[in-house]
Amino acid sequence: MRKTAFKTLLMVFTGCVLLISCGGKNDKIEVTDEELTETAAVPGTEAEIPMKEVTVDGKTYNVADITDESHLYKQEVNRDNCLIVISKREFRLYVYECGKDTTLVASFPVCYAKRPGPKTKEGDMSTPECNDLNDPIRISELNPASDWEHDFGDGRGQIKAYGDWFIRLKLTGSLAGNRSIGIHGSTNNEASVPGRDSEGCIRLRDADIITLHDLYAQVGQKVLIKGVGERKLPFEEKAEAALGNKYVAPTAGRGSI
Repeated sequence: MRKTAFKTLLMVFTGCVLLISCGGKNDKIEVTDEELTETAAVPGTEAEIPMKEVTVDGKTYNVADITDESHLYKQEVNRDNCLIVISKREFRLYVYECGKDTTLVASFPVCYAKRPGPKTKEGDMSTPECNDLNDPIRISELNPASDWEHDFGDGRGQIKAYGDWFIRLKLTGSLAGNRSIGIHGSTNNEASVPGRDSEGCIRLRDADIITLHDLYAQVGQKVLIKGVGERKLPFEEKAEAALGNKYVAPTAGRGSI
């Protein structure tokens, strides 16, 4: 009975694979099926974080809390063991260093796509999701992007929009051929972070994309993108608890629901 229930849970919550291999070197993380049952949530069942409109320089953004800040808990890391976890629910990008004792090393507020659901095709204004570390999203390129421009169709024309770096993501499944999704800065759109405003990419503030690139990111690194209905996985809860009073929750995320 216990084995059957655990097997079913793994089939439903594909993100549980992360608990077995979360780092570049496949380090093991010990958790029980009881822990999975206590913390996992079926995607789409949680209430969304309240959003509000903010107008800056004539452009209106759908945002969470524009005063939310990034937090660096550890700057000297082994990038081979680092994993990026993006939570749509918390409007947050987390960096974990995986090992016997997985640690939370940094967190950054993010903006993702205008539509909160998972991406299914190009042009749907949604950010992809992935919970399967057997077939993960990975970083494929680290591209200098300070002179890259984009036309958002809002009357501003071609404008710089990506910050110093475009961290390209290699998607899987039916989206494998889409090379347009990445993690980048928010030049001329910084008021959108954290919130929902992009066409599918994940935006960080311009200063934060530099930090992410310089300290933590590398080609081949695994990236997990969780949907709005997904809470923290057990290893995330443990890493957060290990920081004690040093941990700062997203002001528009977990603590506000």
